[in-house]
Parts: sequence; structure tokens; C-alpha cells
Amino acid sequence: MSVRHDFMWGMLVHLGTNMWYEPQDKGHEAFTQLWEIPGSDEMRLDKAVWDRYMEYLKASGVNTLVIDLGDGIIYDSHPELAIKGSWTKAEMKKELNKLNDMGFEVIPKLNFSSCHDAWMKEYSRMLSTPTYYKVCEDLINEVCELFDYPRYFHIGFDEEDYETQKNYSYVVVRQNELWWSDLLKIISAVEKNNARAIMWSDYMRHHPEEYIKKCPKSVLTCNWYYGNNFALERTHDDDIRINPYEILDEHGFDQLPGGSINVCKENFENLTEYCSKVISKEHFKGMLQTTWTMVTEPWWEQLALGADLVCETKKKFNL
Repeated sequence: MSVRHDFMWGMLVHLGTNMWYEPQDKGHEAFTQLWEIPGSDEMRLDKAVWDRYMEYLKASGVNTLVIDLGDGIIYDSHPELAIKGSWTKAEMKKELNKLNDMGFEVIPKLNFSSCHDAWMKEYSRMLSTPTYYKVCEDLINEVCELFDYPRYFHIGFDEEDYETQKNYSYVVVRQNELWWSDLLKIISAVEKNNARAIMWSDYMRHHPEEYIKKCPKSVLTCNWYYGNNFALERTHDDDIRINPYEILDEHGFDQLPGGSINVCKENFENLTEYCSKVISKEHFKGMLQTTWTMVTEPWWEQLALGADLVCETKKKFNL
């Protein structure tokens, strides 16, 4: 039986890093964030740093890991997705056993948003086809078995819009009923493995009534907000990111709010305080911290900062 926690103090950790630009893309000119860097045909992960990071997270009070897998594993069903250095399933299983022994609940993540599926290679250009659906189902089934049938499975589904993809070489956006149909297919594939889907809920920012009506209550919603403006008078951009917490709670959705170090250090603590006030205890399942970094030595400062902020926040709230 996998480890489970009543309240999850979670950290998003990247095994795979090909979620944005493809290797042939130029990437963003700034090159200061993981999502601005071109993709790679080789794994960008240092196992020694990974091991040190896991110990650091444990000491910091993190009890849940959401591991963004992408092409970081050699899948039996689709080995063509692997890149140089992808972990074998035996290596991943050994790591999962170690993480469970350390007390972590480990949640797999495969992002099926068209904005974050460079890891799917040629299948990312086959969206909404029978081949695509079969590949998605194959991978979900295989990952659930590998993770000993986890209670949650993060499916991504964020930022599927033109604005976020405008610098990609290949842009595709599903919308309207096709977006919902594909989402529900992915959720169904997860639930057939007795897991609950987690999804980023930023779609709700511009379609709140539609989201409330069509999104299954079985989904654990992960609304992310990385800013620090929790005042009564907010900008429109802050407002559409913060309002969903209260609206989702009013309509009975379980929530795992997502914060980050990428905009300001104060975000995670202040977001936790805000959510503890507007989300009922029944539906408040945890907090997810994100650093959006590779697990390599040059990124250690950011990795450690994210963990430190979880530690400081956890000490201040009895959740």
C-alpha cells in the first residue's frame, strides 16, 4: 500500500523536462526559467543532486511528491518516447520504494495539455485521434501499475491557448466541446485505474460557469496562483486567478492549491493563509509548491528555496 497523508504538503519535481519547447525550437530569448529553454534529446537530471534533494525535502516537512514524468521513463508500451538517459522502469520502481520508505506519498504526473506535451514527440501532433487516445490510455495504465495504483494522478491540462504557445514551431489548441471531450477521456482512463485525476484548473479563469458545470467533482482541482496580491481590491489578472478558490469551494470541489517561488518568495505562505480561510476543511486537501527547475546542481538554490518556504509555512499553520 502506498503512503497517504491526510493533508498533503506537496512539491512538484521534474524527472522529465521536455514539457514546453521541442529540441529544434529556439526557446525564449531570456532563458532564465525552465519553460523558456529548448527541449533536449538527453535527460537533464543529476541523480546525486536528486538524492540530496529528496533528503532535503524530507527534512523540510514535504510529505508528498508530484513527479512530472514526461519522457523520463522508458515505457514498455511506447519505448519510442524515451531519450538518452531515461530511467528504466526498474530504476523508477527502486526509487519509488525508497521514497515510500522515506514517508513520501508519490503522485505521478503526465501533462496532456497541447501546450506541455513535447515529451509525447510525434503523438503530440496527433491530438484527438484514435492513435492519440490509445497512447494516452497505454501510458496512464502503465504508470498506474508502476506506481502501485496511486490514489491521485496529475494530468496537467493547463495553458492550452495560443498566447502561451506563440513562440513554438508547432502550435495546436483544442477548444469548446473537443477540449472537454478529450479531458473527460483522460479522466476516465485515470479513474479506470481507481485513481483520482488532479488537473490545473486555470481553464476556469475565463470559463467559470462552464467549468463548474462540466468538470467532474471527482477531480482534485489545482488552481495555481504565483502572485502576492490578496487585497480586496485586485487587478483583473490577480482576480481571475484568486477567485476560483472560493468559487470551487462553494460548489463542492476538493482542492490542492498551487504556489511557486517564481514570482515572489512570500507567495506560498500567503497563499496557504488565504486558502485556509476561504476553503473549507472538508475540501482543502493540501498545498503544492512549485519551483519549475531541473534537478541539477546549477538549479540547487531554487530547489532548496522552494523546500525552505514549505518548511516555514508548515510551522505556521495547523493543517
